[in-house]
Amino acid sequence: MEQQTEDYSPLWRTPEPEPEPAQYETPSPIREDKGLFKRIGGGIVALGVLLAKIGAKLKFLLVVLPKAKLLTTAGTMLVSLAAYALLFGWQFGAGVVLLILIHELGHGIQIKREGMKAGWPVFIPFLGASISMKEMPKDAAMEARVGLAGPILGSLGTLVPLALYGATHNNLFRALAFFGFFINLFNLVPVSPLDGGRAMAALSPHMWLVGLALIIGAAVLFPSPIVLLILVFGGYETWKRFRNRNSPEAQAYHNVGKGTRFAVATVYLSLALLLAVGIHFTHFARTLN
Repeated sequence: MEQQTEDYSPLWRTPEPEPEPAQYETPSPIREDKGLFKRIGGGIVALGVLLAKIGAKLKFLLVVLPKAKLLTTAGTMLVSLAAYALLFGWQFGAGVVLLILIHELGHGIQIKREGMKAGWPVFIPFLGASISMKEMPKDAAMEARVGLAGPILGSLGTLVPLALYGATHNNLFRALAFFGFFINLFNLVPVSPLDGGRAMAALSPHMWLVGLALIIGAAVLFPSPIVLLILVFGGYETWKRFRNRNSPEAQAYHNVGKGTRFAVATVYLSLALLLAVGIHFTHFARTLN
């Protein structure tokens, strides 16, 4: 008979000790500081790179900005050329733009000679062009010299198509010579903002009233948008300057010596007479093909 072996092991067992939880080391404060400094340093580096890029772009703009002004002049010249070419052909349009440019360069050269800063010419189709002064003239004599410089150089430039017409008898050059004489004489009308108005600043403010009367007559006899614009702006400028003519500032500004007045009047009248003669001999009733 098989014997059974009794198990006398106790009914309870001594519980085995539970494994202690793994000990995790707390990061030391030194490592936290190093990580913080690393992040701050990275931000500083990124900021420095960004500032360097911005500085490079600003430097690029400083280099390109003067060229952009030149591009503005060239762009407005092309627009004016296209406008004139649509009506008169590209050859006449190119000649007109060049004659206007020479006129404006006369102003720019004299502005520089007077010790002032001049802007770049800006062309406006069918209105000509303008060149800005960065500061006001010190007196009326300086303003008159700047005003007369444009028609003087413009008239000299008109002698080029006149000579080409004499050599070739091509009516294209005759038409350009007529345009050059006409536009420079028109600018001598003694009313602001035309060159004649600037020249009359050295003579007498009352001459502006004569110029205003001439512009009104031209608007009645030969109505056109250009004449009307000159009448509006010229009338306002004449009224404003004539109203303030007796102020101490205006009297000091118009205090010009007799010799200067005589020189301005002589140049003005002689130039106007020569331009009128040029218009007479170059005018012809024929349209360009």
